[in-house]
Amino acid sequence: MRLGKSTTWLLRISAAGVAGFLLWNASATQSPPRRWYKGNLHTHTLNSDGDSPPAVVAQWYKENGYQFLVLSDHNFLTEVAPLNADLAEPERFVLMQGEEVTDGFKGKPVHVNAYDLSALVEPAHGGSLVETIQNNIDAIRTAGALPSVNHPNFVWAITSADLLQVDGLRMFEVYNGHPTVYNRGGGGAESLDEMWDALLTAGRRVWGIAVDDAHYFKTFGKEYSNPGRGWVVVRAPSLSAPALRAALEAGDFYASTGVELADIRMTRDELQIVIRPAAGSKQTTIFIGPGGEVLGRSFEDTAVYRFRGGKKYVRAVVQAANGDNAWIQPVFRDR
Repeated sequence: MRLGKSTTWLLRISAAGVAGFLLWNASATQSPPRRWYKGNLHTHTLNSDGDSPPAVVAQWYKENGYQFLVLSDHNFLTEVAPLNADLAEPERFVLMQGEEVTDGFKGKPVHVNAYDLSALVEPAHGGSLVETIQNNIDAIRTAGALPSVNHPNFVWAITSADLLQVDGLRMFEVYNGHPTVYNRGGGGAESLDEMWDALLTAGRRVWGIAVDDAHYFKTFGKEYSNPGRGWVVVRAPSLSAPALRAALEAGDFYASTGVELADIRMTRDELQIVIRPAAGSKQTTIFIGPGGEVLGRSFEDTAVYRFRGGKKYVRAVVQAANGDNAWIQPVFRDR
């Protein structure tokens, strides 16, 4: 699906890798046309604790409408070159190399995915929980890869207060499809949406991703970590690891558990989200600002938020009546 010709949004990244300010451009002719690509960023094979070989896992995603896939085995680099030789097709399917760098501190798991890496990253360890997170992010960055903190509420290990002490984090999982990761929080613990708002309110430029964290491809049920539960849809000029990685780092994507978007449009004055509603379902789009404040709601297939009030950012969640969600990345209104 091509970006509309009337608007385009570009995100400038500073030399330090921190997301910069959002620019508006009235013409899309200055950059190559971009398309939407659906992909899963977190899944496992027999090379760690999955139940199926890499080729079987990759084939499942290709046959089920995904355009790209990351195999993120625990502390194991599953080589994707042989898989791409057999399964990759131009503009149809490709694998990006990844690893789930798996560490911990005093019983609290610290799992950080590394995307688009060329060599295994060993767990870096640390003298505290925060230091362990930081050292692993730094190790992934040093290896030239993109880090993302996984399932913070798994074993209730990581809070927003912990992540606020970490530098260099670009992404974290706002949704993980594993049945024991507690995305919604509870009992006084933050939901992952609340955690995201705490980071954004404090000025951190962090993108939220949705993933499967799939392990089981032979046995299916709500008690199993199965494929097809969470994904990202990336807007990029081509289906290649460099283009996908650049779009992920820039936040040019949305995350979903089933809601499909036709487009995301940005002008100087407003954010438009064009939704493809599921048959028989309805949806509510909630626009959210600093502190988790609800800035507006829309029930339309094209949800529009007009910027006002000097809010530093706005993000959105599309909630479908059937229980599916889509998370739209925050738009920062720097002056």
